Parts: sequence; C-alpha cells; structure tokens
Amino acid sequence: MKNRLACAALIAAVFSVTSASAQTWDVTKLVPGSAFHGVHGLGIDKDGHLFAGSVAGAMLYEVDISGGTAKVAIPAPIGMADDIAFAPDGTMAWTGFLAGDLYARKGDGPIRKLASGLPGINSLAFRKDGRLYATTVFLGDTLYEIDVEGVKPPRQIMEKMGGLNGFEFGPDDKLYGPLWFKGQVARVDVDTAELTVVAEGFKVPAAVNFDSKGNLWVVDTALGQLVRVDPKSGAKTMVAQLKPSLDNLAIDAKDRIYVSNMADNGIQEVDPATGKTRQVIIGKLALPGGIGVTSENGKDTIHVADVFAYRTVDGATGEVTERARMHADGVSLEYPMSATARGNDVVLSSWFTGTVQVIDGKTGATRDMLHGFKAPHDAIVIEDGSILVAELGTKSLVRVSGEHGKDRTTLIGGLEGPLGLAGGSSGEVYVTEAFAGQVSRVDKNGERTVIAKDLKMPEGLARASDGKLIVAEVGAKRLIEIAPEDGKVTEIAANLPIGLTGAPGGLPTHIPTGVAIGASGVIYFSSDIENAIYRVVKK
Repeated sequence: MKNRLACAALIAAVFSVTSASAQTWDVTKLVPGSAFHGVHGLGIDKDGHLFAGSVAGAMLYEVDISGGTAKVAIPAPIGMADDIAFAPDGTMAWTGFLAGDLYARKGDGPIRKLASGLPGINSLAFRKDGRLYATTVFLGDTLYEIDVEGVKPPRQIMEKMGGLNGFEFGPDDKLYGPLWFKGQVARVDVDTAELTVVAEGFKVPAAVNFDSKGNLWVVDTALGQLVRVDPKSGAKTMVAQLKPSLDNLAIDAKDRIYVSNMADNGIQEVDPATGKTRQVIIGKLALPGGIGVTSENGKDTIHVADVFAYRTVDGATGEVTERARMHADGVSLEYPMSATARGNDVVLSSWFTGTVQVIDGKTGATRDMLHGFKAPHDAIVIEDGSILVAELGTKSLVRVSGEHGKDRTTLIGGLEGPLGLAGGSSGEVYVTEAFAGQVSRVDKNGERTVIAKDLKMPEGLARASDGKLIVAEVGAKRLIEIAPEDGKVTEIAANLPIGLTGAPGGLPTHIPTGVAIGASGVIYFSSDIENAIYRVVKK
C-alpha cells in the first residue's frame, strides 16, 4: 500500500512540474524513465518470483516476468543489493556493496543485519544445510562464512582468490564461481579452503549458476556471452550472444535463465536449449548523472554520464545513441557519473574510480584517462585548455595540465561539497557547494566570492549565454536561475523528480543531477529518480 501511495505522490509531483511553471516555462520529458537504477544481482524464490538488486539505487525489486514491470520490495537504503540468495527455508539474503552490510529477511518478517563492516561485500550463496557464504570483490578479495543468526562475526576462509564474484554451491556441495580478474571459473572446497580451476579462457566472467541437470552456466560481462560449462571436464559451449555489461543470472525450476545487464538497465530471459532471448524489461538509460551539451547547426546533442554507459541524446527527438558501455571488451570507460562538454571535448568523471576521462565528442574516442583523483564530482575544460576538477575528497578545485594530466595544482581548497562546475566568460568558474548550500564564483587567482546562499543541496549547474546560472537545487527539488551580479534567485520549475535517496551516508555515494544548456537556450536536466532526461523551454 505504501508503495502505491508513494507512486501516486510521485506521479502527482511530476504532473505538477508543468502546471507550476506553465506561465514562463514548458517542462517536458525528452527521454522516458526506467524501472531500476542499474540492475545487478538476481534471485528466484521457491515460488518462482524473480528479484533484482540495485547498488546505486540502493533498492531491491520484485520483477513481474510476464508483465515486464518491477516494484520495490526493499526500499533504500537497506535495499542495496549487489547479489541475492535464498536459503532452503525461504530466507532471502542480500549484500549492500557500498555500505558493507549483509541483510536477511524471511517472508514478511523483520529485516535482520547479519554482518557489517565489509565494504565491497558482493556475492553470497547458501549451502543445502543453510550455512551462508559471501565474498568481497573490488573493494576486497576475501571469502567468509556468515553467521545466519547475525551473532558471530564473519569467519574468514580465504583471500586473494582473484575476484570470486557471483557464485553458487553445486550438487557436490562445493562452491563454484568466476574469478573476475583471472578469466577463470573455479571450484572452492569451503571446508578445506582449497581452490581448483574448472574452466578458463573467459574475458571477464561475472557470475555462475547451476541448472537442474548439473550444467554450470557462466556470463562473460566483457564479451556479453552466456556460456554452458561442463563442471567435470571444463568444456565450454557459447549458447547466447548478448550485449556486454552483463552482471548476474538466475535459473528457475524450469531451467529458464534470466540475465541482468547493467548498461541496458534490463533483464533478459534465455532459452538454454536454443539460445533464443526475450527482453523481460529494459530502459533507454541506466542511471543518468551529469550531462553536457554540444550544439551544431541548430541541433543540440546531450552527452550523458549514464554510470554504466556513455550515451548521447538528440535534443529535439530524444533519440538515444550509445557511445560506450561498461566492461565491454576493448572499451575504456569507468562508471561515468558526471559529464561536461565544450567544443569537441567531452569530459566524464567518476567519484567511484577517481577518474577523469576526456573524449572526442564527434568520434567517441578517448583522448585521455586520468587517474588518482579523490572523489571527482565534475570536471570542465577551461580557457587555456587545462582541466579543472571539483575534487570532493579534498574539498578543492584542482587544475590539471601537462602530458596525461601529470601537472596538478590546487586552485582553491576549503570548499564545502564542490559538486558542479561551469566556466565563465572571463576565466572565472562557478561551483556549487552542496554541503554549504551555496554557489560561488572562483576567479583565476583562486579568490572566491559567494554569489548565492541558503540553498538546499545545489548540484548541477550551467551558464546561459546571458551569464545567468541555471542550478539544480536538489534538496528543494527545483530548477533555479541565479543572477551572478546580485545573487537574485528565480524559480524556473518546481516539484521535479530529482534527488534519489541512495546509500546511507549520502555523498559521495551519490549520482549528481546534471544541468546543461543548448546554444538556443534550451535547458536540459537529468532525473536520477526516473532515469529520464527533461527538456525545459522558455515560452
């Protein structure tokens, strides 16, 4: 009932966007939304219900397989689920990857925290006797036994396996799983801590599962393949060619295989006999964050940091074009969360990987991939061709120049939550300080002037041709215009679907709301709640 009321409230809020701002602005949805906020772990209960998890959205969903819809089963923040498993008694357990927590729930009973303090807690599986095992991956590389009562601390079994990701216990009571960083599938005797390689030659194996006949099924995220493996001989057969960015799989009692794809924000059903696929659910976008716009011959192209992909959107038609997706073989992309564009330069940044990536806006080729930043939340190319990075981890704006960004100097420090950047006409830059609730101007010499304050979580911003700043005031769920000369704030649109409540602790485990302006003055913003892009036009 609560979920239905929440949906009704959201629909009402989104509808009121146009009515509240109808006097001066038209607000329309350019790219439709989708169900998940990136989809990862899958699990099927004994009644055949399919569940799916999202890390960035911090929610766990139940999927209507025939209807192609999804509803929230466990809301944020404790619904964060990188993997899902069901015990013999029907208990559902899931892993909160970023928070480092592992939760369980039996039926409609209370949610219990079984373990905490395990950042990177990723995959889990129950043995037939009900014992529970889990691994950390990416932020760790350790296998644990988890106390199902949540009393005893996790017991470490082994470590440094090579990224033991989505795994399952086989008919022989041994644990089978992919070694993400080694391109192998391994068998682990959890009682003796002995690991044996079963099959190899994968590019990036992400998850495995057994069918009722004892076949071992593997998804290769880099190649986008579903592969059947004989667990005794290691022989491999590629059964279905899907798209890269696969994350997990689940097999029901009838041996139907369901595969999740992060970049598609979708789930496919695969017939293991024929390899034929059916799209259960999919999105146009995965989880749009920061955006930038390039304009040519009156046409706006929106560059979208879509977390699991880099995409462009036609500003007139809303047509989405994929330029690159995460984990695809031969593709350079690292969970882009913010995007800016200037001329032919598109700059993506990711707080999760600490990277800033410079892309040729026309060809989509990567010009440079810069590492070693501390939670970069935005980056722009400035007048002299260098890059200015809003580094949340150091509360600074960092100027980057030289070959492969080797020269880095701090322009200014002491900023309270620098999230969004926009360049000015005289070499100055504007920055949103989300924690302080203000927007500041920073001159070339690093001198700061606060131009607007008492705002609620200002994030993305863009500068219009007349010098006005357009800011997503996420805490107030509105879009505002700020006059830099006197700080006057004018509301453009209210009741916007922005400000996704995600992981506990808030920033930096957060996807910023993006704002960009085309050459004709059309404003675009991203909706992290709906996974949509909106277009705002002055009447």
